[in-house]
Order: sequence, then structure tokens, then C-alpha cells
Amino acid sequence: MNLTEQVEQALETIRPYLKADGGDVSVEEITSDGVVKLKLLGNCGSCPMSFMTMKSGIEQAIMKAVPEITSVVAVNMAEQD
Repeated sequence: MNLTEQVEQALETIRPYLKADGGDVSVEEITSDGVVKLKLLGNCGSCPMSFMTMKSGIEQAIMKAVPEITSVVAVNMAEQD
């Protein structure tokens, strides 16, 4: 199983929760240095809590399941202070 498939498999474990709130996520790219670039879809793209969802849900699920991944970022979400 390649890295993309492993990341997708990890995302499947949390997708039901995202979809329950009207959102989803798609893998845009996995860089050679292990950074996963995601796009937050639906309500996840505009939700004020999307930063927390990204860090405590999506990022942890991916990094726990795929140790080769060094970072997870959303390409369509501005960092919040």
C-alpha cells in the first residue's frame, strides 16, 4: 500500500464525523518530505473550529496511522493565532 492509500485509509476513520457536520477532506498532495496537503470541503472549509478539527482530529489520525508523515496542512485554511 502506498503513502496516499495509507493516508486515505486513515482519513476513512474520521470521515464519518466530518460528514456528520456537512464536511469532508481530500488529499491534494503528499510531498517528498512527508507533508500531506489537504483541502477541507463543505462546512469544514468555513467552520470556525476547522483549525481544531485539523490539528486534533485529522492530523493526529494521519500521523498515528502513517509514521512516515511529518506534517499535515490544509491548503485552503488560513492559520489562526
